[in-house]
Amino acid sequence: MTYRVVVASAAQRDYRRLPPEVKRRIRDAVLELAEDPRGPSQKLAGDDLYRSRVGDYRIVFRIDDTIREVLVARIRHRRDPYRR
Repeated sequence: MTYRVVVASAAQRDYRRLPPEVKRRIRDAVLELAEDPRGPSQKLAGDDLYRSRVGDYRIVFRIDDTIREVLVARIRHRRDPYRR
């Protein structure tokens, strides 16, 4: 069973600012999260967030198993994905 992927407005803004070749890789990685969100990801310490690495960029997301949903919170360069 697949998860529904929801992209937060902040992540949509982040995505629009990316170069075209990075956008393509990020889009593919987000679609893979629907199939297996925990597979290519790591849990962040002290939070219920996960991160997935795509080159120099990080996809930060939350998994809700009860409704089978992945919420993509941010898409940021590796130097600053965890700043609030």
